[in-house]
Amino acid sequence: MSDITIEYGTAAYSAEKQKLADFILMFGDLSTQQIDFIASKAKFTTLLKDEYFSKAGKIPTQVSFLLNGIFRLSYYDNDGEEITNYFIEGNQFIADYQNFEANLPSTDNLQAVTDCELLLFAKKDWAEISNAINGWDKITDKMYRKCLIETIEKRSPLVAEDATTRYLLFLKKFPSLANRIPLSYIASYLGITQQSLSRIRKNIGRRQ
Repeated sequence: MSDITIEYGTAAYSAEKQKLADFILMFGDLSTQQIDFIASKAKFTTLLKDEYFSKAGKIPTQVSFLLNGIFRLSYYDNDGEEITNYFIEGNQFIADYQNFEANLPSTDNLQAVTDCELLLFAKKDWAEISNAINGWDKITDKMYRKCLIETIEKRSPLVAEDATTRYLLFLKKFPSLANRIPLSYIASYLGITQQSLSRIRKNIGRRQ
């Protein structure tokens, strides 16, 4: 993970702050001064492809706003196989938020699938925001619930479908991901082998 300082008042600062502000303001009304305070606590960070933001078994200590890039959420099943559970694209917060708040070890991995740019909040800075801004906890609760609902809505239709239909639904729900992430991750997410996924893609290609 590489930290880069973006100076207040610069064009780069304004652009990244605006992305953050646009997202937060969907969940509550905040003043310009409050948005500036939140942004002042963030550190611009890059995470390279395959690097981990947080790992299973370790207590998460950071929250990040994903500016650009793709993450995957994964876990290990009873046989020790890593299963891809979800994909996260830019312009939203990423964290194992429940365990972050409870100060408990995570059960999941958060890994960069592509090179990523993030605004990073350390735990103490996140706590300072909560203490300084009335209603911040309600805003973060709304953000967390939105993420949880989207996860359920994107995964639930896949459960009862055949493999080809699951892949077609994946393309519909994650239209920008198919050519940007390894097929092994997509196959794991769909609950099929990579060989099966390759056959499905070839069959779909022949029909088009």
